[in-house]
Amino acid sequence: GSSAVVISTIQRVFSVLKGKTVTDEDDPSIDGFTPDSPVEVQYSADLPPEAFDLVIVDECHRSIYGLWRGVIEYFDAHIVGLTATPTKQTLGFFQQNLVSEYTFPQSVADKVNVDFEVYRIRTKITEQGGLLDAGDVVPVMDKRTREQRLLELDDDVPYAANDLDRSVVSKSQIRTVLETYRDRLFTEIFPGRKVVPKTLIFAKDDNHAEEIVTQVMQVFGKGNDFAAKITYNSKDPKKLLQDFRNSPTLRIAVTVDMIATGTDVKAIECVFFMRDVRSGTYFEQMKGRGARSMDDASFTALTPDATHKERFVIVDAVGVTEHKFVDAAPLERSKTVPLKTLLEKAATFTITADETASLASRLARLSRELTPDENAELAAIAGRPLQEITQELVKIADPDTLASVIENAPLGHDGKADAKKAMSDFIEQIVTPIASNPQLRQRILEIRLSHDLIFDEGNKDELLDARGVVDTSKAKSIVESWVQYIQDNRDEITAIQMLYSKPKNVAITFNEIKELAERIKRPHPTWTIDVLWNAYLALEPTKVRKSSVHTTTDLVSLVRFTLGQMNELVPYAQLVEERYAAWLLQQENLGVKFTDNQRWWLDRIKDAIANSAQFDTKDFEMSPFTERGGTDGVLAELGNSVSDVIASMNMELAS
Repeated sequence: GSSAVVISTIQRVFSVLKGKTVTDEDDPSIDGFTPDSPVEVQYSADLPPEAFDLVIVDECHRSIYGLWRGVIEYFDAHIVGLTATPTKQTLGFFQQNLVSEYTFPQSVADKVNVDFEVYRIRTKITEQGGLLDAGDVVPVMDKRTREQRLLELDDDVPYAANDLDRSVVSKSQIRTVLETYRDRLFTEIFPGRKVVPKTLIFAKDDNHAEEIVTQVMQVFGKGNDFAAKITYNSKDPKKLLQDFRNSPTLRIAVTVDMIATGTDVKAIECVFFMRDVRSGTYFEQMKGRGARSMDDASFTALTPDATHKERFVIVDAVGVTEHKFVDAAPLERSKTVPLKTLLEKAATFTITADETASLASRLARLSRELTPDENAELAAIAGRPLQEITQELVKIADPDTLASVIENAPLGHDGKADAKKAMSDFIEQIVTPIASNPQLRQRILEIRLSHDLIFDEGNKDELLDARGVVDTSKAKSIVESWVQYIQDNRDEITAIQMLYSKPKNVAITFNEIKELAERIKRPHPTWTIDVLWNAYLALEPTKVRKSSVHTTTDLVSLVRFTLGQMNELVPYAQLVEERYAAWLLQQENLGVKFTDNQRWWLDRIKDAIANSAQFDTKDFEMSPFTERGGTDGVLAELGNSVSDVIASMNMELAS
């Protein structure tokens, strides 16, 4: 009655419209409710249509417009939808009325989000599947009860890539992917780092997530507080999610859908796909879990060896980024005969009485395990419930039925009752519903396999490839824009002007380099040195040296390389190091020898040039030179030749 703003799930609004009392306490049975058919609403005096002037629907890409549309349209109010991933259905509901659009590149430029890279891991089993040999004893787990048992395979069990982690779990495949991530983490994915970045792994289902967590702790050699499964089936998933968000200890979370959309864990730097996703909208939502920016202090508190969150990485282990988007029943008498073989024998009417009894036993067991949907599907294919077919087959083990069959056996050529033919005819009669329906036989086999999760412990997986995925079109666009910027501003920005006019050994000050950096930021906020450097690296990898850390002076190398004054793009500090080594050799050839104390001063002058592009004598009154007496100290070591030495080093080492 008096609330200016009301926040609610659509399920609670519906409950109020139906006259039910709704509290403000968590109630998953209400908030997670999905109706079977579109809801219908009627006038409610407690919540009349004019109750609100404005209705805001957050995460409006969700499929609410079919089932919940009546609730939204009940109110006589303006409706605003918010989503990062609008679908056709979303735009259709809002009559294509896109009021405001904020793109991902814009959000990166505004530092709302961070950009991302892709790292692809490919393994043999992931892409080709595997084969379990008949006679292998393998662990088998019932997906629903999680009860495990050992099973000797009666037949070869080939499995394709899309069977992986649904009907078969390859421990070697999971371990190979995780070991590759571990081994490449601090060299290729996050070079120079030592702390595992906050990583969110998407699994196919709860069982898959459980196995991934187990192997994560083994591969990384960490305890229970390092990784956790956060799914709706976890114990206290809300607390686990809170820990993942705030704890510096919990580094890796494995989920299925719970953290896929609408959940903010800003410290995530790695979104790891170990499941495929066919919905572009859903993929964008999942990808977005790593895009959130974070203030430096909060980020460093959770990831101590990182100063700021500058990007996130999608680790793709499944190719998601490559889209264009003990049986004790007495009825069982032929345990060693595979179900597939029993069905084939039934189809050709070569099945024996004992084998028919075994087939009845297998189907009876399967019938108890079927879900309602599976039961209905098989009934539709067979034209009758599977249980009825099984009941017919079971007659093969009924002594009274068999006695009646033999009693009514036809007479043979010798005038005696032909019991063998009577039994053969009877078996043919009861197996005909199976024999005459190949689609039913195939679906029975598929469903039987889907109910057991087999663990492949024998086949060893092997890594096919692991590398970063570069968007060359994006890199080309950045480089072309950067070249144009340099040309357009050759007379406007001092550093560019000087490098243009005096290409060799020009004295550019650090302030002039900073001016260039600041001027670049104004029209192009996303043009960091890292972005420009990596763009060149993507297009000309043989001409660009990698560097895990870039400094402001690297802008000098970027400009010189762009102007064609350098054949190779080299980090400025490395360039200074190489020139310094050459300068020392030159001095030695001239007969000049430096003592260890003199080298201390020279080494630090070199470092200052690497960081500032020039050395000024005023720098002697700053750290680290003041540790050894500043100006007086250097004069004591190098004497009156200090000025000549500095001039020579600036000439040979600087820009």
